[in-house]
Amino acid sequence: MDIEKKVWEVLCSEEDIENRLKELGEQLSIEYKGKKLYVISLLKGSFVFTADLVRQLTIPVKINFMTTSSYGHDEKSSGHVKIVTDVQEDLTGYDVLVADDITDSGLTMKEVMDHLKSKNPSSVKSCVLLDKPDRRKVDLEPDYVGFTIPDKFVVGYGLNFGDYYRNIPYVFVVTDQDR
Repeated sequence: MDIEKKVWEVLCSEEDIENRLKELGEQLSIEYKGKKLYVISLLKGSFVFTADLVRQLTIPVKINFMTTSSYGHDEKSSGHVKIVTDVQEDLTGYDVLVADDITDSGLTMKEVMDHLKSKNPSSVKSCVLLDKPDRRKVDLEPDYVGFTIPDKFVVGYGLNFGDYYRNIPYVFVVTDQDR
């Protein structure tokens, strides 16, 4: 599919994202006040979301990254989650917040959260920009959600298509219509 020749339907505008991240930042700053917050961003897709989210926090925060793989270059998850790059640091005493761009099947987030719980943090919660509950394959609901969206293929704001379009400042749906 050549998405350059398709109509892009904006699902979450720059302004919508900015406003929602301010709200999430306020909520997280209140809920994690006085705690040792450790945000772990799941690369590659969540780097834009995580950067913008942590700038909204008014409390001290430690940030790290994990790399997982379940998509490759496909539009749907393969169903197998591989941890490519892990957090090497001792998480004892930290309240871990896993940040990701999207939760659809829930397989990646569940695998990552279960893995991180084995590192003895005080707590592990999840924060996602987009939640696509219609695609859920495991019993998992993200703790903090930017937007709940329908089961459509989305791109932009960190989400890619063939490793491109992560830099688009909004989230869009690639429609079946030609331009």
